[in-house]
Amino acid sequence: MARKIVGAVVTLALLGGCAYDIEDIRTVQPVGRPFTQALTEEYRQIVAFESDKMYDWIDASYFAHKGLLAAQAEEVLPELVFDWDIADPEAREELVVARGRLEGVFDLGARELYPATAAHAQGRYDCWIEQQEEGWQTEHIAACRDGFYATMTELDALLGAPAASPSSPSLYTVYFAWDSDVVTAGGNVAVDDAITAASKVGLSEYAVTGYTDTSGSAQYNLGLSLRRANAIKESLMARGVQKKNISVAGRGESDLAVPTPDGVRAQANRRAVIIIQ
Repeated sequence: MARKIVGAVVTLALLGGCAYDIEDIRTVQPVGRPFTQALTEEYRQIVAFESDKMYDWIDASYFAHKGLLAAQAEEVLPELVFDWDIADPEAREELVVARGRLEGVFDLGARELYPATAAHAQGRYDCWIEQQEEGWQTEHIAACRDGFYATMTELDALLGAPAASPSSPSLYTVYFAWDSDVVTAGGNVAVDDAITAASKVGLSEYAVTGYTDTSGSAQYNLGLSLRRANAIKESLMARGVQKKNISVAGRGESDLAVPTPDGVRAQANRRAVIIIQ
């Protein structure tokens, strides 16, 4: 796993006395909008717990890095499930659905309208996924998981969002490398999750929409977004989904997940969205 490879490098750095991120996050003064400032504090708390109580310096350093990016007003996304080794398939599926729910309230403006609450939801989600990968500290898993759901309930009430329903359309996001329409191993996991969820609730229609970031021309990006949608279509068909049950569209650099100026490479915007319905 890529994150664990990074973790191994971090371990060597820590052994050499280079745990700068962990120390820096303790005192950093965040700038930027209220959401990123609140998110900095969430990661500060995670780092304090992982480093000072659990002595897990690999994950402490990882989340310290996220916190420092947030402190610099960078866009920091909740963790992607397929970047973590979640052994329990039911827990992994629950995390996928939970991340989709978190993305949903973000799309409704939770980060702008209720920044502290939205940041706490992301912090509890990232805490949950880290504890779930370790898999043995059931009290810690439950604390993060329950904290996430309690915060999401609060956000739903604040936003007036409808309660989740098994028969409602479900959304899955696949991310792409820059200027690429190749579905990665992680992207294929998201495709598998969409198919599994569809079969469980008796849905068979898939609407796939591709998007890009703002680097490149608008005309080029429109074509790239459609190629990304078609790449997901091919992945679905390779898994037995009938062609007639898949619709595709490309939106180019419109409907950005994260608003940016023109010419900006942003991972969050290089995506294809699968809706099962």
